[in-house]
Amino acid sequence: MKTVKEISGLTGISVRTLHYYDEIDLLKPTKITGSGYRLYDDKALERLHRILLFRELQFPLKEIKMILDNPDFDAGSALKEQIKMLEMQKNRLDEIIHSARELLVKGSENMDFSVFDKTEIENYTKEAKQKWGHTDAYKEYEQKHSAFAGNAAEFMRIFAEIGKIKHLPPNSQEVQALIRKLQNFITDNYYNCTDEILKGLGQMYIADERFKNNIDKAGGNATAEFTANAIRHLSDA
Repeated sequence: MKTVKEISGLTGISVRTLHYYDEIDLLKPTKITGSGYRLYDDKALERLHRILLFRELQFPLKEIKMILDNPDFDAGSALKEQIKMLEMQKNRLDEIIHSARELLVKGSENMDFSVFDKTEIENYTKEAKQKWGHTDAYKEYEQKHSAFAGNAAEFMRIFAEIGKIKHLPPNSQEVQALIRKLQNFITDNYYNCTDEILKGLGQMYIADERFKNNIDKAGGNATAEFTANAIRHLSDA
C-alpha cells in the first residue's frame, strides 16, 4: 500500500490532484486509516496508470471516469488503442521536429504545413471514444456537453466578469453575485448545480490545467484560483 505522498513522488501528480480524484470518485483510496491517511493498493495504482494514459491523450476527467466505470470496458483492448494513439502522436511530433529543422536549414522555402494536420489522430480518437462510451450515462453526458458547448462563449464571459473584480474580497457581495450567476448558468444550461457540486467544480477549475488555462485566458491571470476561492466562501456571503 502506498500513501498519497508516495504516489505523488512516484508520478509527479500533486497531492491536491489526488485528493480531487478521490472527491469526484475517479480514483478512490483502497483504505483510509484511523488518522485519515489515504492508502492505495496495486489495483488502485493500475487504475491510476490508466487514468494517466487517458490524460496524456487529453481526455477530460469526466470522460475518463465514464469509460473506466463502464462494465463493458476492455482494459486490454483499450491499452492497445492507447498505444496506437500515442504512436500516432509521436510520429506527428517527429514530423513537426523534422519540418522545424528543415526551416532552420533551408529557410521558408518549400514549407510543409501538412505536418500540423491532426485529422487522422482526431478521427481515430473519435472512433475509440464511441467504442468505449456505449453506455447510457456516457450518451447523456455527450448530449448535455453538446448543449453546453453551444453556450461556451457566454460561460467564459462570466469568468471575464469575475476577473474584472478579483481585487475585491472573495466573500464580497459583488463577487458572490457573480458566483451565483455562474451557478445559475450551469443549472440552466447543463445540470442542477447545487452548492456542493459548485464547490467540487471550483476545485476542478484549479486542478484541471485546461480549465485553469481557459478561465485565466478569459479573466486574466489567477482568475481560476480567485473563482475557486470565492466559491469556497459561498456560505460566508
